[in-house]
Amino acid sequence: MPAKKKPSAAPAAVLSPRALGRATLERQLLLRRTAMSAQDAVRHLVGLQAQNTKPPYYQLFARLEGFRPAELAALMESREVLRIVTLRSTLHTHTADDALTLRPLVQEARDRELRIFRKGLVGVDLARLRDLAKAYVEEAPRTPGEIRGHLLAEWPDADPQALGTAARCLLPLVQVTPRGVWGKSGQVALTTAEHWLGRPSAPVPAPDATVLRYLAAFGPASVKDMQTWAGLTRLREVFERLRPRLVTFRDEDGVELFDLPDAPRPDEDTPAPPRFLPEFDNVLLGHADRARVIPPRFKGRNGVGNQAYGSVLVDGFLAAIWRLEATHPDVPTTVTVQELRPFTAAERDDVTDEAAALLSVMTTATTDGRGYDVRFAPFIDFDR
Repeated sequence: MPAKKKPSAAPAAVLSPRALGRATLERQLLLRRTAMSAQDAVRHLVGLQAQNTKPPYYQLFARLEGFRPAELAALMESREVLRIVTLRSTLHTHTADDALTLRPLVQEARDRELRIFRKGLVGVDLARLRDLAKAYVEEAPRTPGEIRGHLLAEWPDADPQALGTAARCLLPLVQVTPRGVWGKSGQVALTTAEHWLGRPSAPVPAPDATVLRYLAAFGPASVKDMQTWAGLTRLREVFERLRPRLVTFRDEDGVELFDLPDAPRPDEDTPAPPRFLPEFDNVLLGHADRARVIPPRFKGRNGVGNQAYGSVLVDGFLAAIWRLEATHPDVPTTVTVQELRPFTAAERDDVTDEAAALLSVMTTATTDGRGYDVRFAPFIDFDR
């Protein structure tokens, strides 16, 4: 009697860019503001992109109910969150616990970055460089220029930029406050995370837990999506190890997507209110395929090289860029919105309301007598 054939597995459901976008926006706290604390939000989002000092505050304003910049500023000053180079070799604001675990996890990417500068480090003992730099920045926070000068005295023939990069790659360097504190200013000064927090970094963790956290905040996602977000490689085997705990889908191009079984995946027609995001918001950078948030025809429209603009999401997708202007004490603070596609009258009203809310919380426009204004720049048809 012939053996019975095992029933074949049902094909994975296909998710459209719109469905993927709604799922990610839900997990990014962008479908509705939540009452979550700033610290819990930083933890849930696995950090906030912080290449500039103000974007983390704008990221939380877009996501949290009743957020005020002073809440994150207080966490910075109490060292419960901090600014450190982690994901994609860029500065992020992380909780103290995440800084001590994620930084060792992404050391592989720092090692790759260091190899780019190897020609400028001929004859440099990297172990000694690490020890010298560590002792120097733990004696007192140092500027990047001071670190380069200190190391150049030991290796005068080396490239100064390469020496500074080596210190940053070999050590978990934190930008100390007041840098990054809302309403305060300060030059970049660095010390180690261990010294700043008074406790050691964790041993290099297995990436499994970070994969699950990434999916909770950015899923459904492919292996390549997470590798792009983290700046890591060779994560396929980790996803395969976790496969029994995950569910899978496909995008419209057939790429396999992984997700947590109980994670929210709202209907693709779920309303998505307008949101003003700062430059380099992680929801725009957290995937290799960004069509779930950035329509392909607008790819690159919210930035050129290292210059990026604020992004306006309308109906869950990039639809405009924005800038804040406060040029003179007697002139109203202005948000200028440059549409990437024509808005309907209702969309303009909703965007105007969101801009006004941003101005009332994130600027002094309502307290210093200047007032504020919301302007729409003329639509430019980029498809012509």
